[in-house]
Parts: sequence; C-alpha cells; structure tokens
Amino acid sequence: MAAEADGPLKRVLVPLLLPEKCYDQIFVQWDLLHVPCLKILLSKGLGLGIVAGSLLVKLPQVFKILRAKSAEGLSLQSVMLELVALTGTMVYSITNNFPFSSWGEALFLMLQTVTICFLVLHYRGQTAKGVTFLVCYALVLLVLLSPLTPLSVVTLLQASNVPAVVGGRLLQAATNYRNGHTGQLSAVTVFLLFGGSLARIFTSVQETGDPLMAGTFVVSSLCNGLIASQLIYYWNVKAPIKKKKQ
Repeated sequence: MAAEADGPLKRVLVPLLLPEKCYDQIFVQWDLLHVPCLKILLSKGLGLGIVAGSLLVKLPQVFKILRAKSAEGLSLQSVMLELVALTGTMVYSITNNFPFSSWGEALFLMLQTVTICFLVLHYRGQTAKGVTFLVCYALVLLVLLSPLTPLSVVTLLQASNVPAVVGGRLLQAATNYRNGHTGQLSAVTVFLLFGGSLARIFTSVQETGDPLMAGTFVVSSLCNGLIASQLIYYWNVKAPIKKKKQ
C-alpha cells in the first residue's frame, strides 16, 4: 500500500524536483533533515519558481509603455545590453545542456525584452527600424544556436554578460539621474528582476556549478539593486508631461 501511495507523489517529484535517491532518502527513509537533498529540493523549487515568474516579470513594463504610449525614461542602449546578456545566458546554457530550471527564465525574459526594444523604437517614430531589428535578432539567434557557432564563441558571449549587465544598468541609472525621475520604468518589473537575480546566485551554484554563471548573477544582483534603489529614491517624482505641438 505504501508503494502505491508513493506512486503519484513520486511521479510528480522525480525527476522534476528530486533525483530518485533523494526521494527515497526523504520520503521512504523519512530523513527529513538530509541537507544535500534539501538543498537540491530548494534549488529546483526556486529555479522553477523563477522560470514560472519570468512569464510575467516584464509584462508590467510592456503594459506601462502601451498605456502611456511612450517609452519616456527608458534607455534603449540599456535594454539592448540586457538583451545581449539574456541571449548569452540562454545560448550558453542550451549548449552546455544545463537543466531548464537553472536558466529557463532567460528565454521568457528575452522574448519580453525584445518586445520592449521594439516598443521603444516604435514610440520614437522608428517602427521600420524596429521591424528590421526583430528580423536581424531572430537570424542572429538561429546562427548562435546552430552547430555553425563554435563553443569558444558561445563561452565568450557568456563572459561578455558581466560588462553587458554593468554597462546596461549604469546607462539606465545615468538616464534616471539625468532626468531626475524613472519615467516609464515599472517598479514591479525592477523589484522582481532584483529578487530573481539574488535567488539565481544560489540555484546556479547548486545546479550548474559554473562560476561564470554564478558570477554573472552576482553582478546582475548588484546592478538591479542600484536601479531598485533609484526607484525608491524617485518614488514620488513624476515624469513631466510633454505638451503636444499645436
């Protein structure tokens, strides 16, 4: 009977959240304080939570731009550099066969960031340039994920994440400082990105053991924390409303 009762639970947990040996350790031997298995369970749970949450992380930013019909306060260069970092993480992880729970949010954040890039260009009156950008990005992504791209190039792309993240966030921080407000930046999106990058430090160490991945998320957390602190500082400052030309 115990084996039958364990059946559905085991199918849910193994191998999605736990390897079979850890399932047996915790749910058969009832060793509820087995630290290595608990770390795996925490890491997998956090990772899948981050991936699920990433489906919605940047939607508040997208909707805020659409509602305002403006991308005021957003640095296009910053968004582009963030896209480079997300693309590097995704391609590097796929190439190295890392578990989806350790990088899956990069895929969904990439799709949302591409959308934001297009919207910024669109609301600057450069819709044709935005469409060209979408086509070119899709072609570049296909090449990076194909066997034509050497592993050394993929690793170099991931290594470039740190300067891309730092450069992108500093550009956005400089834009905020220069404007004296955070414009159409979404507080929900910024704080979710900050929390997600903090959690990813643990999951990347636990699931991939890759210092390059972990280091990228450490830097990302620091930079996201800078933007989050600016949002708090400028919380009550509203972007000036531009008067329409008569």
